[in-house]
Amino acid sequence: MTLVPAIGISLTCAGPLVAQSTDWAYAASVYLFAPETEVGAGTPFGDVEGTLSFSDALDNLDFAFMGAFEASNGQLSFGLDYMLNDLSFENSTQGPAFSGLDTDFKTRILTAYAAYRVYDTQVSQVDLAAGFRWFDAESTFTLSPGNQPGGSSKIEDDWIDPIIGARARFQVSDRWAATIFGDYGGFSSDSETWQVLLTADYTLNDNWDLRFGYRYLSVEHDIDGNDFSFDQSGPIFGATYRF
Repeated sequence: MTLVPAIGISLTCAGPLVAQSTDWAYAASVYLFAPETEVGAGTPFGDVEGTLSFSDALDNLDFAFMGAFEASNGQLSFGLDYMLNDLSFENSTQGPAFSGLDTDFKTRILTAYAAYRVYDTQVSQVDLAAGFRWFDAESTFTLSPGNQPGGSSKIEDDWIDPIIGARARFQVSDRWAATIFGDYGGFSSDSETWQVLLTADYTLNDNWDLRFGYRYLSVEHDIDGNDFSFDQSGPIFGATYRF
């Protein structure tokens, strides 16, 4: 759920829902996730790891699109969250073998889930969720020559991990609320993913919400016998239109 999951910055529609309701409510979000990124992989040159700091995230962003959508009716809701990132960055390397590392990191991540409200009052709601997260990842690591001649290695794969999660929403005042969401998936030794999303939600009017928060996403996956992993953490900002 990354806005809608986080599964995203929109995961919620603002007031409590009535279980007997037959009316659907919808929420569409756009958001920006500008994280610190750490990506590592096993390559023919050994294990490599590239790091992009939060302060350089926007400067090194080649392209990005992030959006979320949720439909809810009574205690039941369905959500989608899509995130596309295309990053390129440079790092120094330890030792004399190579003089630097260039990393091109591209990911597409789609999270889909169904959630059921198990607790509902005027000031707090709790949902349990289950679904899947689809990844399409492509990373190219280029080592510049040092004592060794250097070279380039490309790792790419697409896969699906099942996920389970929970989210809680707390009404703080007439306009302010807080949302906490977490999920875990993969459930195998060669594929694992989890994330946490914390947001402060501000209601502008009957249709528009603004959200500000923090997200952490961790992914580990085996690609052709090589370990591949990335972690992304940082602030998230979004706007949600409810209708």
